[in-house]
Amino acid sequence: MSELEESLYALDWNNYISVATITTISYEYVLQFEKEVAYVWGRQWSVMTYLYFATRYFGILVVMTCACWGGLFYIPEAVSYGIFLFMQWGISAYCALAKVILIWRLYALYGQSKLILYVLSGLFLPVVALYIAMDIFLWSRPSAISVQEVIITPNIKYCEAVFHIGPMPAIYASIPILCYDILLVVLAIVVLVKHLKERKELKMKPNTYVVMIVRYHVVYFVM
Repeated sequence: MSELEESLYALDWNNYISVATITTISYEYVLQFEKEVAYVWGRQWSVMTYLYFATRYFGILVVMTCACWGGLFYIPEAVSYGIFLFMQWGISAYCALAKVILIWRLYALYGQSKLILYVLSGLFLPVVALYIAMDIFLWSRPSAISVQEVIITPNIKYCEAVFHIGPMPAIYASIPILCYDILLVVLAIVVLVKHLKERKELKMKPNTYVVMIVRYHVVYFVM
């Protein structure tokens, strides 16, 4: 396969994935919008409400930016690097916001346990520090990563990221974050198992909100 064919192949795959991502996010938003209006917009706003909107809509912005970058729409090389930085820092910010929501929900599920809140919050601070360090060391230094324009024809061109360091720093930094995510999902599953056992003994149906919250934890961990 020639270099031109490889570039076209990569561009096609990028565009297929981008279109699928935009379609999925748009479908999910339309599908959930009615419930969002009924259960979120219509209630009294709290700190959790603001966190929810910040996470949901900022997440949509980041995902849509990622889908459009890299070939689906032509973006000049001078602008592409700035957008790439926004994508990487935005992903970290989104993950941090999502973890704050998960911590707050676990705090509620465990009967507003101060121990759970303090332990998870204390472990969360190093995770945030790792996110910032990764974004600075891996994504914000031209010596670590750059953006170059690939010209297939005068009318077909796109930008791609070029990495100048190996993947090991990112892998090592991701291990503590992954362990923290595992801790969050395990705590959620433990409280669900306990809840189901208690409800079974009382011959009652499980609480819908408890099941929904734990499901959100599992989906976040998988994604």
